[in-house]
Amino acid sequence: MGENVIVIGGGGHAKVVVSTLIELKIQIQAIYDDDPGKWGKDLCGVKIVGPLSDLEGLSDDAAVLAIGDNRTRSILAERFRNFRWLTAVHPRAFVHPSVSIGKGTVVFAGAVIQPDVMIGDHCIVNTNAAIDHDCALGDFTHVGPGACLAGEVSVKEGAFLATGGVAIIGRKIGKWSIVGAGGVVTEDIPDNVTAVGVPAKVIKENVKNR
Repeated sequence: MGENVIVIGGGGHAKVVVSTLIELKIQIQAIYDDDPGKWGKDLCGVKIVGPLSDLEGLSDDAAVLAIGDNRTRSILAERFRNFRWLTAVHPRAFVHPSVSIGKGTVVFAGAVIQPDVMIGDHCIVNTNAAIDHDCALGDFTHVGPGACLAGEVSVKEGAFLATGGVAIIGRKIGKWSIVGAGGVVTEDIPDNVTAVGVPAKVIKENVKNR
């Protein structure tokens, strides 16, 4: 695709991002991570070269945030706001032509995204996730592996539907809220809470640090 992309983050989530870029035949320049124990090591055949501070002052470089935590992605997107954020869709994902996908979003293998879905910036649509018609995902959201959104679901900014989670048609998951693994959203979830179970029930309020 003619790009030479910087990958930010060198953890487990980065492995899936890097493998997606490799499948897309996108050239990866290097990986950066703040853990010194990772420097000099390979991740899926790509070198982790140093800390994020090495990226300060760069502008207009192509990059992708390979970090699973939604708040951390939001902080780094602001910190490196002059980068050109790459949108990456795995070749073995199905994305209907009517779908809108924002900058910096990654869609992994096996995902299915149906007509008229709108996905914001720096989102994650993880392995084998299913998003049906007319859903809307705000910036920095994450739909976990095997999770399923029925039609017309709204996932607000920063929300996370964890592995195997389900939201029935027309429901809302509030800003920066978390629905735990296997949770089933049958009623709207408010902002800044964690909900678990079948059906998903709020168990705590999340720390508001944004």
